[in-house]
Amino acid sequence: MIITYHSNLFLKFQAGETIIAFNPISKDSKLKGAKFGADVSFVSANHEDLNGSDALSFGDRVPFVVGGPGEYEVNGLFAKGFSSGGGYDGEEFLNTIYSLSMDNLQVVNLGILKDEKFSDEALEAIEEVDILIIGLTPDTLSPESVYKLAVSLEPKLILPIGDEALVKQFLKEAGGEKPETLEKLTLKKKDLEGKQNSIVILKA
Repeated sequence: MIITYHSNLFLKFQAGETIIAFNPISKDSKLKGAKFGADVSFVSANHEDLNGSDALSFGDRVPFVVGGPGEYEVNGLFAKGFSSGGGYDGEEFLNTIYSLSMDNLQVVNLGILKDEKFSDEALEAIEEVDILIIGLTPDTLSPESVYKLAVSLEPKLILPIGDEALVKQFLKEAGGEKPETLEKLTLKKKDLEGKQNSIVILKA
């Protein structure tokens, strides 16, 4: 699996020929997006900074858009979405937390989480987490709160993304150790053996 960060809360995951995106930036956004074809696009909330699935059609690839709670099976991927309170750009949103299996790795994306409490259904689904994606913006949970939540989920790897200053605060909550900073992350299941709450910073 190869993971690339494209600014804000926009991530690209590729395993073999399969490409997925989380929270792509829309053409209507003031933020700069990225142009590539994706098979599946996961959207946490309906905001132009997060819902740019239309920008992910390229060549023969037109993404299947997952935009809310439910169970999904597409392109060999199994995913579940769970609703929670969310906040972004000074507004409240219905946020979707996604849990999915890809390349034998369990990935959980908290989206624009503003609610510290998960439903029992969500907790059961994210019982085992290989990669936890944490979006940090002025409207999401504070770095302190989200770090406590992250540790409670016991992920092997944490990817904090979003507002640079808030990511730095998150790292302070994590003990201030300087994590590995990469342009892209290439990962296999065996690479996470024995790890817990390990943090990697991806450059946009």
